[in-house]
Amino acid sequence: MDKMRLLNVLMQLRKCCNHPYLFDGAEPGPPYTTDSHLVVNSGKMVVLDKLLPKMKQQGSRILIFSQMTRVLDILEDYCMWKNYGYCRLDGQTPHEERQISINAYNEPNSPKFIFMLSTRAGGLGINLATADVVILYDSDWNPQVDLQAMVRVFRFITENTVEERIVERAEMKLRLDSIVIQQGRLVDPGANKLAKDEMLSIIRHGATHVFASKESEITDDDIDAILERGERKTMEIKEKMANLGESSLRNFTVDTENSSVYKFEGEDYREKKKVITNWIEPPKRERKANYAVDAYFREALRVSEPKAPKKEEQGKIDEAEALTEEELEEKENLLQQGFTIWNKRDFNQFIKANEKWGRDDIENIAREVEGKTPEEVMEYSAVFWERCNELQDIEKIMAQIERGEARIQRRISIKKALDSKIGRYKAPFHQLRISYGTNKGKNYTEEEDRFLICMLHKLGFDKESVYDELRQCIRNSPQFRFDWFLKSRTAMELQRRCNTLITLIERENMELERERRPRRRNAARRMPQPRNGSQKRPQMAVDAGKS
Repeated sequence: MDKMRLLNVLMQLRKCCNHPYLFDGAEPGPPYTTDSHLVVNSGKMVVLDKLLPKMKQQGSRILIFSQMTRVLDILEDYCMWKNYGYCRLDGQTPHEERQISINAYNEPNSPKFIFMLSTRAGGLGINLATADVVILYDSDWNPQVDLQAMVRVFRFITENTVEERIVERAEMKLRLDSIVIQQGRLVDPGANKLAKDEMLSIIRHGATHVFASKESEITDDDIDAILERGERKTMEIKEKMANLGESSLRNFTVDTENSSVYKFEGEDYREKKKVITNWIEPPKRERKANYAVDAYFREALRVSEPKAPKKEEQGKIDEAEALTEEELEEKENLLQQGFTIWNKRDFNQFIKANEKWGRDDIENIAREVEGKTPEEVMEYSAVFWERCNELQDIEKIMAQIERGEARIQRRISIKKALDSKIGRYKAPFHQLRISYGTNKGKNYTEEEDRFLICMLHKLGFDKESVYDELRQCIRNSPQFRFDWFLKSRTAMELQRRCNTLITLIERENMELERERRPRRRNAARRMPQPRNGSQKRPQMAVDAGKS
């Protein structure tokens, strides 16, 4: 049980290395947007965003491998945002779509720049010989899986994390294979399995570094400097492996420096019975005997007493002089000019209302600020936007408001896209078609997608509860009374699918708009021009002399 618990922690740490959005609730939304936050919140995505333009400029074509299909979902959103042509293949892709994607990628002058696939999706075999660059987004315990592509390879490894130990163990496996198995001798298959202590050592690796770092370590280096540093570290690992013989590799452990899990940085903590302050012990599930609700609310509602001032501050208070009559009069005049009836709670409500409705929607903002009339809110808003730069944390406040306004603009653009799409059909619930291209997906049918888009447009995209209502509509619809898959989807899952469909619709609308522009220009050229430079005047319906 302890080993299974550690394996679960290890998987969570691997997700941390890949992208924070692998954890539910980490991505900002709803509504969910596809923009730069996909890149800036992950060190690997930062490097990928630097590497891909360089490879595209060189004329290279890319394969991206990942162990996790949810990473492929994030990469799909990234490719749509960057307008990179791509194909996707994982273990659940049907054989027909699989072959279509492979042929589309391999055809001459293919617009597909990237082929992303899960590492274990080989199965029937894949021929992607037209690619010359492979990116291993994450690494697995089995090094043989990574040998299926023998071209230029970039492996993404998050420094000072469990990924370093996973790659080190994989390299030692390969070295052991070359000097033992290839010579006709076999090793005990159980010798390479992770023991509990070794797994705990892997999890602890880098914990001190993580807790010591206070700021983000996403690099701003040029991609050439990053690649040079990576090549240098790769050579160091190869030299280290070359110096290990068969006897060392047969009984290797990942943490070769410590003979015991209780030894850390040269100290034996079993004897000293000390606690490593920088190490968080993996959690254990405890069954509570009872739930002290009264005690919980007493603690939650308890107001902490104000702290006593420090000696230096107390000394300044004791030495302070009273205000003169002129200063008191000036203070009173200044207070009358300010908003003395506005407190911190009113200010926070005002900021949140600006984030929710946008800075120009004073009517709705006034409704959010309790106890204030629209005139008071209007006056306060005018002064706020005139003098907001004097606030100490204005950058944080402005970022909060601008995020909200960006969400509002996103809702407006989505509504326009849906209006344009639905308006092209007389009976959209029966006629609507979605341009999937080669990336239709594997779970939802076109009938289900059509219903989702039409109902989303009918219910109104700008409502917060729209996906809960959409879920209820699906359950009440006789059309899907036997469709267990669609009826079992949560509101969050429906929202993700609708976001994907909206992206496809927006792309289709853009392509249609591009096709219309040349037609309009050609139509303008074909219009007959008046002779002799004179333009024929239209006849008047009523004579000028008659009333």
